[in-house]
Amino acid sequence: MSAQSGGESLLAPRNLAAFLLVSVIWGGTWLVIRDQISSVPASWSITWRFVVAALGMFALAKLRGEPLRLPRAGWRWAFALGLFQFCLNFSFVYNAEKFITSGLVAVMFALLVVPNAIFGRLVLGQPIRREFVIGSSIAALGVAMLFAQEWRASPATLGEVLMGAGLTVCGILSASAANIIQATEGAKRQPLLTLLAWSMTVGVVLNAGFALATQGPPQFDDRPAYALGILYLGLLGSVVTFPLYYGLVRKVGAGTAAYSSVIVPIVAMILSTLFEGYVWGPLPAAGAAITLTGMVVAMRGRTAAPPRRATPEP
Repeated sequence: MSAQSGGESLLAPRNLAAFLLVSVIWGGTWLVIRDQISSVPASWSITWRFVVAALGMFALAKLRGEPLRLPRAGWRWAFALGLFQFCLNFSFVYNAEKFITSGLVAVMFALLVVPNAIFGRLVLGQPIRREFVIGSSIAALGVAMLFAQEWRASPATLGEVLMGAGLTVCGILSASAANIIQATEGAKRQPLLTLLAWSMTVGVVLNAGFALATQGPPQFDDRPAYALGILYLGLLGSVVTFPLYYGLVRKVGAGTAAYSSVIVPIVAMILSTLFEGYVWGPLPAAGAAITLTGMVVAMRGRTAAPPRRATPEP
């Protein structure tokens, strides 16, 4: 992979190390989420995650010299991102993992490039090339094969599998809306880390309010694994990976850095196999290969760089 808009090669040792580290960390978040919702309602787990992430993002903004106060014009963007990304998106994803394996959610979420392109065309006027449509169609076929295997091999009913798929689609659409919001000129004028820190804070308020209304008083699991999971998702999954990812964007270009979206579901599926008992066979193996091949074709067919990420992987 060459540097598309940056001046360095992805294969340079430091760039490759950062690329792999980001991909592995984001690939591991999906399995950690599965443990988080095993004992605490999703809304409360999301709340604790972004309490940690918001504090870490404020600290990172301070370290990088960004202002901690958001301009008045920035609040509309902070609320929009807080609602679509840090509330709706994560609520849908966390609840989807109650019905289907985390690796399958991760593979399906990799199709985020599709609504990104569609919304980019409708809102930002970005063209869509034929290669992108072909690649996306191939990837969608692969995902359908994976879901067929999930229905056949797991104890979940067809209704539960479809519910998991539906919730994942809702999460994808919410995340895509947040990405397009981030790509608008008004949002891009805001200091990125400051905007994200306050957007996460808005997400904390929204998730906590929903949790109080639907689940009652705050809930927390005193298991060390649960607390470590909160720290992993809030710090490693958000704050640590952000400077690494954006460093890659500057060095090798946004298009090349975005190939992490191909590696992330591979990592997630490996972990799902090891810890969730995902059953492989000819159908899911072919489905995974077709999905990833389609994604590569689709990403090579984009005419515009992917929008500035509103957040790392769920």
